[in-house]
Amino acid sequence: MSSIKDKVKSNPKLKELILNFMVHPVKTRPRLWLRLFRRFYTTRGRGSVIYRSVRKDIVPFNRFSLGERSVIEDFSIVNNMVGDVIIGKESRTGLGNVIIGPVSIGDNVILAQGVVLSGLDHNYKECNISISKQGVSTSLINIEDDVWIGANAVITKGVQIGKHSIVAACSLVNKNVPPYSIVAGNPAKVIKQYNHSNGQWESQKQ
Repeated sequence: MSSIKDKVKSNPKLKELILNFMVHPVKTRPRLWLRLFRRFYTTRGRGSVIYRSVRKDIVPFNRFSLGERSVIEDFSIVNNMVGDVIIGKESRTGLGNVIIGPVSIGDNVILAQGVVLSGLDHNYKECNISISKQGVSTSLINIEDDVWIGANAVITKGVQIGKHSIVAACSLVNKNVPPYSIVAGNPAKVIKQYNHSNGQWESQKQ
């Protein structure tokens, strides 16, 4: 399978032909025939829930996996067209979230409403070419276990959020977050860290 992918990637015309066969070039959504086969190329854990209104821009050439008892709530968007989307066990994706791969979400993660996780950026360096025609660059967003991300937070590509950390509402996170930390602001900064020796969340100097 990997050798077939490599051959397709190395042939731009063939790649475009296959992509247009799977994805509508204007709507940038999987075609109806492909959506009918979605259950054969996605992985769902027992008891997992994806609400009916979720926009599922999910294709077979990247992975999509939803762990046991995990939930993707109404009006969210899940897109794995440029990278895998992997969600662990007992994690909740809140109302109106946007998840664009590559994204890895651990177990027992809470994403409140309106959260954006985008593992891509649009390229823009060539000023004589439209930004829309310069493609994208991607880097994995990695959300570790037991993280809580507050409402309307934005997580940019390449960011890792450490275990049992909290992202305050409306924060813009463009740098890695250490485990057992609370971050807030635009750009987000560490405001508290958990001290295991005394069992306290301690404020950090800014």
